[in-house]
Amino acid sequence: MLPTMALQADDSKVRLLDSTKNAKQLTTETIREIFFMRLSTWPDGTPIHVFVLPDNHPLHIRFAKEILGVYPFQLRSAWDRLVFSGTGVSPTTVESEEEMRARIESTPGAIGYTETISGDH
Repeated sequence: MLPTMALQADDSKVRLLDSTKNAKQLTTETIREIFFMRLSTWPDGTPIHVFVLPDNHPLHIRFAKEILGVYPFQLRSAWDRLVFSGTGVSPTTVESEEEMRARIESTPGAIGYTETISGDH
């Protein structure tokens, strides 16, 4: 079972999943640093592997707007600048929440997000 951190966004929740048990301790600013690819290692030195859903996925749009406080195109623009300038990489895009969970479980240092279902913890 993956450690999680649920973030309230209006009436719904987006749940951070990570393979390192660090998600519960993350501040919003740290989450922004991770998903903008400005923070590349966990405090123990493990590389951070960021997984995201496609830009047009409804959960990705909610995560970007309600948790990170930006529009998805702003995230994409930041990632593209890193890639095209040769100073960084973009997150790995997965096609579904199921794939997100599987990739996080199998990748050391991974982080991503899913939607909390009513009664889900």
